[in-house]
Amino acid sequence: MLLKLTSSNLYNTIISLIYHHQISKSTSSISPVDIKKIHSFLITIGHPQDSFIFEKLLLHSLPSLLNSTHLSVSYISSLFNHIHNPNVILYNAVIKAFSSSSKPHLSILYFSRMCQDGVFPNEHTFPLLLKAVSRAGDENPFLIYGHIVKLGLDHDKFVQNSLISAFGNCGFVDSARQVFDGVCVRNVVSVTAMIDGYLRNECAEEGLRLFAEMRLVSVMVDEMTVVSVLRAVGMVGDVWFGRWVHGFYVESGRVCCDVYVGSALVDMYSKCGYYDDARKAFKEMPYKNVVSWTTLISGCVHCNRLNEALDVFKDMLEENVKPNQSTFTSVLSACAQLGALDQGKWIHKYIDNNKFNGNITVSTALIDMYTKCGCIHEAYAVFEKVPVKDVYIWTAMINGLALHGNAASALYLFSQMRSNGVQPTQVTLTGILNACSHGGFVDEGRRIFKSMNEVYGIEPTLDHYGCMVDLLGRAGCLKEALNLIENMPMDPSPVVWGALFGACMTHKSYELGEKIGKHLIKLQPRHSGRYALLANLYAATKNWKGVARLRKCMKQKGVYKIAGSSWIEINGVNQEFIAFDKACSEDRSVHEILDKIIIQMKCAGCPSDTEILTFDLH
Repeated sequence: MLLKLTSSNLYNTIISLIYHHQISKSTSSISPVDIKKIHSFLITIGHPQDSFIFEKLLLHSLPSLLNSTHLSVSYISSLFNHIHNPNVILYNAVIKAFSSSSKPHLSILYFSRMCQDGVFPNEHTFPLLLKAVSRAGDENPFLIYGHIVKLGLDHDKFVQNSLISAFGNCGFVDSARQVFDGVCVRNVVSVTAMIDGYLRNECAEEGLRLFAEMRLVSVMVDEMTVVSVLRAVGMVGDVWFGRWVHGFYVESGRVCCDVYVGSALVDMYSKCGYYDDARKAFKEMPYKNVVSWTTLISGCVHCNRLNEALDVFKDMLEENVKPNQSTFTSVLSACAQLGALDQGKWIHKYIDNNKFNGNITVSTALIDMYTKCGCIHEAYAVFEKVPVKDVYIWTAMINGLALHGNAASALYLFSQMRSNGVQPTQVTLTGILNACSHGGFVDEGRRIFKSMNEVYGIEPTLDHYGCMVDLLGRAGCLKEALNLIENMPMDPSPVVWGALFGACMTHKSYELGEKIGKHLIKLQPRHSGRYALLANLYAATKNWKGVARLRKCMKQKGVYKIAGSSWIEINGVNQEFIAFDKACSEDRSVHEILDKIIIQMKCAGCPSDTEILTFDLH
């Protein structure tokens, strides 16, 4: 609404508009430019301190102001400062506006000002304020809770539901449960808020238990509750519970018509490892959007149906559904795991043509794909084009360089990241320790590992200990590596022991390696790979009785070795090769090509190592 009014009748016209609700009916049409014009005219005609006009102007222009790039938050404050004795309605409006904005912490500041001005908050204030606390993340909900108790609003059902949500979102799940237990009449809102709180605090089993309890007492649930419960099922992997929720939803007469419930079912079945059920739930959805398609692609990747993920992506494009950043992340992950470089390059072109090339999440996925497909230069080209780099894209590039053995480049990039004021994460430090391991930078690796807590505030995890064991093992420091394992603050995982076992094989410390190999079998008696490792050690020491003993043990326990496989992309099609495949072994052309490769390797000075043989322990 462009106001074309003379200064003589402006004031009366604005008053008339307010009283006839014309401004309130066309809030979206009041542009930031018009707001400034009104403000300027009020000053020009001698009404710079008219509290009534500024109150109405602020109330009806807050959404426009917060969405504007021309007017700052300070301008909203200047409008607010023109109002004498602002009431609770105005304060609530400002708190509500900021709670939904990108600056939710300003809601808390205006609440403090409200208390200083002696304006008493009401039952509408606190749900808005608690929403701001939840979105801010770093605010303390207990400070707000104290005000709620003082005013006797802790039994108001809307305030209680908001408290449950705020406590859960801020990590105080036990306090959220205390509030929930104090709710006299629990409804769908309180139940959903409590389940979401459990999910955010990685207590999915508690969330499922609560849902089951609420169904026993016939508390009604809606689609939002079902979506939350299905997310919890996926986290736990309890497909039986998921089928029960699915059946309950169908029996209620709502047969997967909701796109969000349908997508949640696809996600749940995929995460539980039941891809066929996920595919069936997807097909039964009458309407599918980008979320549905992306969930199915992600499910394919999770269930290791990587070629199907690429096929689903093509089907999605044929249906004229435009992918988003999550879609690209999932499909590029499939390309990375398959080594499907041609497919990845085609997707990269699609990303560029559809203006997604500036998206930092998509760029990170592209870097991961190129590095895992062996194209480190293409990965670095993507990295260089990103103008503002966050920790995730730095980490992806560092991990890529580490994967390619470019340890010096990874360490240099790490120093550049720190110079740019970007704090590393646990994953970043895992990558840099891997780089030190592959590059043989033992002293640098020791220094980084020891400084993790002091310098970066990160407690070493199993992954970091595994990297250090690998680093020390590669360098031949087997006693130091063993001492590190024995003094870990947590139980060493099979991966950690496996790293030391590999070092023992490399440095021919077979006595220690045999002890570790037997220990690995005790830890994972159903894991065929552990038997293969020890069998290779026995073969290296000519202990054929030990090999035979392991084969017999596997047969008695019903453990069978899964044949190894690899992929190669030829003309855009992925070809799979399986170890000990009879069809492949009978193909003379394959053997001829392998013989030529071996000859070329010897001519290039790469002697084959035949001391350790891989046995087919079927």
